[in-house]
Amino acid sequence: MNSGSAASRTGDAAVGLGGPGAALPVSLDLVAGRRQVPGLLLDGTLDDPNTGTPLAARRASAPDVVEQALATAHSTHLDRTWADAGVEGRAEVLLRLADELEARGRAMAVTESLNTGIVIGVTTPMAAGFAHHVRELVEELRTAGTVRELPGRGPGRVLLRRDPWGPAVVVGPWNTSLPTAIGKSVAALAAGCPVILKPSEWAPSTSTLFADAVQAAGLPDGVFQLVHGDGRVGAQLVGDPRVRAIAMTGGTVAGRAVAASAAANFTRLQLELAGNNPAIIRADADLARTAAALASGMTKLNGQWCEGPGRVFVPSALHDELIEALLAELARVRIGPSTEPSSQMGPIAYRRHLELLTDQVSGAVELGARALIPEVSLPAEGWFMAPTVLTDLEPGHAEAEIFGPVVSVHRVSGDAEALALANQTTDGLAGFVFGADVEQALALGAHLRGGEIRVNGTSLLDLTDASHQSFWGTSGYGGHGAGEALEFFRGNRIVGVDNPDAPI
Repeated sequence: MNSGSAASRTGDAAVGLGGPGAALPVSLDLVAGRRQVPGLLLDGTLDDPNTGTPLAARRASAPDVVEQALATAHSTHLDRTWADAGVEGRAEVLLRLADELEARGRAMAVTESLNTGIVIGVTTPMAAGFAHHVRELVEELRTAGTVRELPGRGPGRVLLRRDPWGPAVVVGPWNTSLPTAIGKSVAALAAGCPVILKPSEWAPSTSTLFADAVQAAGLPDGVFQLVHGDGRVGAQLVGDPRVRAIAMTGGTVAGRAVAASAAANFTRLQLELAGNNPAIIRADADLARTAAALASGMTKLNGQWCEGPGRVFVPSALHDELIEALLAELARVRIGPSTEPSSQMGPIAYRRHLELLTDQVSGAVELGARALIPEVSLPAEGWFMAPTVLTDLEPGHAEAEIFGPVVSVHRVSGDAEALALANQTTDGLAGFVFGADVEQALALGAHLRGGEIRVNGTSLLDLTDASHQSFWGTSGYGGHGAGEALEFFRGNRIVGVDNPDAPI
């Protein structure tokens, strides 16, 4: 394979641990087997969110480079080299990829922490799990297979084939850039699709390390490609008729634009979008445990977790006690640099998003909310934000997602009112119920609109390894979970011998 010149390789790029030595690997395109620095500059810089220090320019691939990636993906699909490698041929290469990811775990964890602000205590196990995830996908591919014989209407054979749709585009988010890039890209590769990955322009760096691993694993040129940029590059990709599957994770506005662009070509879509997830507190809930779970959920990934709690509905009689307990729990959260092992919550990913969050909280206060902030100490530098609890805000003014360490708490008369308010938004990503009577809590949760409803907890992990959750309402198209990741990128094809004696 053509890996480009030695000067254009990132190799084992030195990655600092924050502060004066902080560094990011140079972001490189990978197109038709060649590495190169993206040719266009975007406004602003990639900063260390712990200090605000600029670390790198924000770059975009030129339109002709994106076109080359699209043409390469199309020709790669037509020549069927990767698709015809079969289950074991693809599995062999992907297992090598798992080994390469394992070897790069530390560098990926530190880079993800610098790029997103997620604390190293989370990015380290996250990166350590990538190789396991790839190996699980390989086992899923081996179990599902690609061809199955079906009973026909005559004596001849009839086969059900699960074949790749064609070139796939993966559009990544900035909050969990690498898990999304790896999870969706590897699923498409396992299915036999050529893949073009476009990471967020705010968090591109770990995708370059992923591309290093792909090349080291020996994937054929053109099977995996990496381009960079903002919505203009995204629009060029998702609107192209040669692209047959799009998996995008991001905000609702961007999701609508992707869906509109793809509609003309009837491109298959998987969109995981925003959700302002409700949490219902039942009258029998253990408030101390509930407050601890809410504090944990609203500060995971520094509040930049799409499935975290956003709107909390609590019986009026328990409102003040819950607020007091929640503020006390938030005061215990250790806020500090993302690369510091003792930190439980790091900075917001980038300055513009911190400014947006500040404006959203100010806007809520102007609408009558009180913004309650626990007694916490924030670092003097960087893009840090104190966890914030909004009270006294009309539920109708709390429907928009605030993608940060912020929840709004609302008084309700009981479960019925809480359920009605929880379901009055158009989204449906996740939800929470807290109560001592678990069976009653499960029964209430069954009526919440969302793909995953948790009872008495806010864990970052799926409830089960066999998870199958759909994106409801304006939270997107499709879903994710075991099997679905692979099957989204494949379609059914029946190939068989017809029965010449059929009556009609």
